[in-house]
Amino acid sequence: MTALTALQKKWLEESIERKPALDDAYDNDGHFNPQLIESSVLSRLPRPTGWRIAILPYRGAQKTRGGIALSEETQKRAQVATTVGYVLALGPLAYYDKEKFPEGPWCVEKDWIIFGRYAGARIPIDGGEIRFINDDEVLGVINNPQDIAHM
Repeated sequence: MTALTALQKKWLEESIERKPALDDAYDNDGHFNPQLIESSVLSRLPRPTGWRIAILPYRGAQKTRGGIALSEETQKRAQVATTVGYVLALGPLAYYDKEKFPEGPWCVEKDWIIFGRYAGARIPIDGGEIRFINDDEVLGVINNPQDIAHM
């Protein structure tokens, strides 16, 4: 039996101690399944305060419609540039102002939404980023993020 190199030992330790991550909610084709997000992952994410909303920007598929595989760098750029996201959490004051939102909330947790390209603050996390946007920056609610053209 051969001795493990330092790099192999480090990889083995990391694979044993690996925590669940948001990336675990993506299948091999890059499709996002919100039901696969573990509660331990959500509990580690920053919670929005005030009127802010925490969203997970849509990453998109790992292949183009023509079947060309996209590099990880291209996928990350698409996630940064996207205007579609999954609502992870709402701050305690989101949609609280009845004069500003007389018909009630524009979105709720677990909705897919459209927001402005430069809206909100990008927060880097392990496995990507989340965005915090203001409650009035939601432009629309959609059923399926793949209905919005990306690439």
